[in-house]
Amino acid sequence: MNKLKTVGILMNLILFAGVLKAQPEKFDNILYGVAYYQEYMPSDRLDEDVEMMKEAGISVVRLGESTWSLFEPRDGEFEFAWMDRIVDKMYDAGIKVIFGTPTYSIPAWLWHKHPEVLLDFERGGEAYYGIRQNMNITNPTYLFYSERIIRKLMEHYAQHPGIIGFQVDNETTDRGVNNYDFQVGFVNYLKKKFKTPENLNKVWGLNYWGMTIDGWEELAPRDGITNTGYKLEWDRYRRKAVADFLTWQSSIVREYKRDDQFVTQCFMTFVEDVDQVASAELMDVMGVNIYHDQQDNLTGQEIAFGGDYFRSVKNRNYLITETNAQTMGWNSRIQQPPYPGQLRQNVYAHLGSGANMVEYWHWHSIHYGQEIYWKGILSHDLQPNRAYGEMSKTAHELQRIGKKLVNLKKENKVAILFSHDSNSALNFMPFNQGGSPWGPDHNNFYRSTLVNQFHKVLYENNIGVDFILPKNPEFEKYDLVIIPALYVASDELLEQINDYVKNGGHVIMQFKSGFSDENSMVRPMLAPGPLREACGFYYQEFTNFNNLALKDDPFNVGEENNKVNTWAEYLICESATPLAFYDHEYFGKYPAITINNYGKGSVLYEGCMVSDAIQKKLILKEIEELNIKTPDQELQWPLITKSGSNDEGNTIRYYYNYSSDPKEFNYAYSGGTELITGAKVSEKQKLQLEPWGVLIIEEPNN
Repeated sequence: MNKLKTVGILMNLILFAGVLKAQPEKFDNILYGVAYYQEYMPSDRLDEDVEMMKEAGISVVRLGESTWSLFEPRDGEFEFAWMDRIVDKMYDAGIKVIFGTPTYSIPAWLWHKHPEVLLDFERGGEAYYGIRQNMNITNPTYLFYSERIIRKLMEHYAQHPGIIGFQVDNETTDRGVNNYDFQVGFVNYLKKKFKTPENLNKVWGLNYWGMTIDGWEELAPRDGITNTGYKLEWDRYRRKAVADFLTWQSSIVREYKRDDQFVTQCFMTFVEDVDQVASAELMDVMGVNIYHDQQDNLTGQEIAFGGDYFRSVKNRNYLITETNAQTMGWNSRIQQPPYPGQLRQNVYAHLGSGANMVEYWHWHSIHYGQEIYWKGILSHDLQPNRAYGEMSKTAHELQRIGKKLVNLKKENKVAILFSHDSNSALNFMPFNQGGSPWGPDHNNFYRSTLVNQFHKVLYENNIGVDFILPKNPEFEKYDLVIIPALYVASDELLEQINDYVKNGGHVIMQFKSGFSDENSMVRPMLAPGPLREACGFYYQEFTNFNNLALKDDPFNVGEENNKVNTWAEYLICESATPLAFYDHEYFGKYPAITINNYGKGSVLYEGCMVSDAIQKKLILKEIEELNIKTPDQELQWPLITKSGSNDEGNTIRYYYNYSSDPKEFNYAYSGGTELITGAKVSEKQKLQLEPWGVLIIEEPNN
């Protein structure tokens, strides 16, 4: 098959992707396992590893995603016997297999024969061979060879009874692509979207600094670009390239897979980099790699954030395709093996957020290469150890109770609106302190600080939350929608927010919302633009600052916590009611926080960055006034609880202790059974949680 035919197939598959709709995937038990690389072992110990896995209670392994060079050691020569042996051994042992396409790490012969497949970065940087994920995922040559190995593997393995699913590529992003052919693709994308250079000049405001173009060939490459509309559209195209690539791979896999096999991908929790919805259109189930701190820094919030987000993408359960086993790192500077109990607790934390599988990276620690300190369940001695023992304990618990926990359904009343575009645009025009005021400061402040603060407060106060995205947001499903700085938004999206509030919805909204349109052009009207009536104010000025107190500590959080910082808008109320003012000689005339009744609903607006303590007070007050408070809010971190309903329609309640001290609490719900011990639990009973412990209570649906 020639390269042009490959590219044609790619475009056709993307065009007709909607025909090959993925189907919902339901599991009959929790899957628990590891990624396994017999090919990395210093000696052949497959039989011993399989026996150890059986004894430990492992039910699933992931294979194959990292070793293209062994499947195709030379161009056009394919070898499968080495992997056949591994898959067969797993099947004979009753261990299920998820098989990965190996396209994220190209063989040496491919780069040597076709160096053009490697990445070019911005400002002249180039990728070199010697590391994974160094290729341009839009390059026709790379796509040709990728398609060939995928089809060969699918022809060989799709019908194997031990394989339950396929993972396409691995932790895919655009990888910083800036190659010439990618730029050509970008121009073609702009032609399709904006039709004419004249329209592009208008939408992007290219009259500024005299940068108008008369023909598409005059559009400059990304290097050195300052125009915010160009940079925003470039980021959108980068996300589209990833979605096209993963959709293309998924469509090939779907040509061969059986109906009882699923397609997935191991996305990362850098959720701002990828359009997960478009990327997963032809996937049956979302997969995510969640890594987190250990020991005293283990909070569980990273687990909850990743779970809440990826559960929301398809509104169904998801898989943990990688997570911490022992320690992490590309060097030995952050070696923090989990405390006793933490490895087990983390498994149940994933399940409480809606995971149907937890899989470690990886089974054994590697003896050479970059990741020798990213340790697996087994250490370098390859002998049973503390991690193996705790994993085995957990696995055997899941063999007993997993059917009660799988397919957990959650119905949350609170959602966070996440905007990829706002994250990008705020990277181009950062407002946070630090960095140069004259240049870029790409730190994803939107996702890492703004969105994360809202999620952290909800998590620590045991308020269940989903994420919604600007495309088809379904606001009406929720009593309260939280909107972090929605800096980039179309009029259509803002009107959807207005309608949601007018019809009885309630919103907590953050500064900068409504300021720019969908092309990152500042709206030529009083801010916050189309949101003005719903918010009940307007403003014309704003300021950066460090720390200020709010006048008279209006939320009773104490002097240390009565702080706001970073950004303030000079709000001028029309119908809004001020809730707090700045304690400042000049800023004090402007409210820092307002609330406005609009139609049947309300908008609480934060015109500045508030402390965690103030955010907590604002959110809990809204929760109480909306009558969606539950007994769960009586518990706060380090006591965390999550809940949902199982396949039997019974309620499952998880309780976690994120501390090294024993904790106790009064059970606030009707009677049930603690699933791990089988003990009966009654309403108001005082329960004990050991350090880094977990309780799982099933309440019958009477």
